[in-house]
Amino acid sequence: MRYISTRDKEASVSSAQAIEQGLSVEGGLFVPACVPRLPEGALEELCAMNYRQRAVYVMKLFLEDYQVAELTDFVTRAYGPGGFDTPRVAPVRRLDRNTHFLELWHGPTCAFKDMALQMLPYLLTAAVRKNGEERKVCILVATSGDTGKAALEGFADVEGTKICVFYPRDGVSDIQKLQMTSQAGGNVLVCAVNGNFDDAQTTVKEIFSDPAMREELSEAGWMLSSANSINWGRLLPQVVYYISAYCDLVNGQEIALGDAIDFCVPTGNFGDILAGYYAKNMGLPIKKLICASNRNDVLTDFFKTGVYDRKREFHTTISPSMDILVSSNLERLLFHLSGGDDKETAGYMDDLKRTGEYTVSKKIKAAMDSLFAAGTCSDQETKEVIRRAFEEHKYLMDTHTAVACGVLEKYRRETGDDAVTVVVSTASPFKFCGAVLEALGQTPVGAGPELIGQLESASGVSAPEPLRALAGKTARFTDSFDKAQLPDVVRRFLK
Repeated sequence: MRYISTRDKEASVSSAQAIEQGLSVEGGLFVPACVPRLPEGALEELCAMNYRQRAVYVMKLFLEDYQVAELTDFVTRAYGPGGFDTPRVAPVRRLDRNTHFLELWHGPTCAFKDMALQMLPYLLTAAVRKNGEERKVCILVATSGDTGKAALEGFADVEGTKICVFYPRDGVSDIQKLQMTSQAGGNVLVCAVNGNFDDAQTTVKEIFSDPAMREELSEAGWMLSSANSINWGRLLPQVVYYISAYCDLVNGQEIALGDAIDFCVPTGNFGDILAGYYAKNMGLPIKKLICASNRNDVLTDFFKTGVYDRKREFHTTISPSMDILVSSNLERLLFHLSGGDDKETAGYMDDLKRTGEYTVSKKIKAAMDSLFAAGTCSDQETKEVIRRAFEEHKYLMDTHTAVACGVLEKYRRETGDDAVTVVVSTASPFKFCGAVLEALGQTPVGAGPELIGQLESASGVSAPEPLRALAGKTARFTDSFDKAQLPDVVRRFLK
């Protein structure tokens, strides 16, 4: 299978090349030239498998230059008991008759990014070998909170690599910040950016697209790659858990094989919900993908109007991983819905860069309407959702999952859609203790890891061990930089 760039279809590469490069040289994102369909009878076959077996089956459909044996080895190491606290890896929990949670936070950093970033180091280092690359690899990451720690955990002390993570100085939770800044490893660097996530993400993409800097680093023996969801090797493992969740519902007799269901996804950079779009295109019976936003509701407005307008106030919320105004993975969706028109897609991205907005064609807007729904949930509404779920069901959720639940409630009231729905639960509530405690009517006493015990006492729920282990840790990395300084930060790191 070949992969092509969303901005230049002539830029055709293998899956290993797409994973190694991360981003195409002209700034486009790699997508499969043709999305593979699940063979007849595949879902029934997948229902009989465990999560690791499902991961090998699904990823192999997209990775023709990887062998089943090596994918099996990667999956075994990525999703093994040393990293995940449940053999089910991504369990589905029932809330009520037609609402279920897909819990994606049972890995080493307690967030959904582990589902991909425990796999990516294996896929990337294998890609480097397959492509005969002799340079070392520097992983550049812009994070709104969870990607940074998950990438650091995956790449720490991986031979032949360095990883540099940039996060918005005041845009992550205390737990997220400590997870990143206390990271061990001789090949890691973590830096705060004096700005928001979009400042960090835009600058990282500019570094990737700067031919002079690429050449300079190449002469020094380095190539750049990404652990953000702009990298296909990061996005692909996320497709697996949509298919796995469906199989678990069938196995649990919550639905019959072939029944169509909805997924509601808390969304920031659009990678998580885009994985659901790929699963649907493969033949998974998905009726609607419901895109849930917090107060930074640029995506909600886009799906309702067809106009993407980032020229708006940026809000810092209690669901910080969604505090994003430029959703990079949306570019992939535009490419697919345009019928693979790279010139049209590049035009939208150019408009966004020049004017801060673009308006999609009627064709794309009609396709979006058939596939997606969207809504927003305020901070106060988010806290109300957390409180009700705990009082009525004794289910404790984080702020991002609660945004999705709040949007789902509104969607059901507005549309009458009563389909079985899976809410994608993206993080442990103990990563956002302060806001969750307030939602439960408690007054937080302290900050960061100090609040973990208080939330355990208030809820009767035990915190994940990786978060408990943060107690007493101190930051290794304390520097902060303006976005214009980031290229020089990378240069110094690679000297």
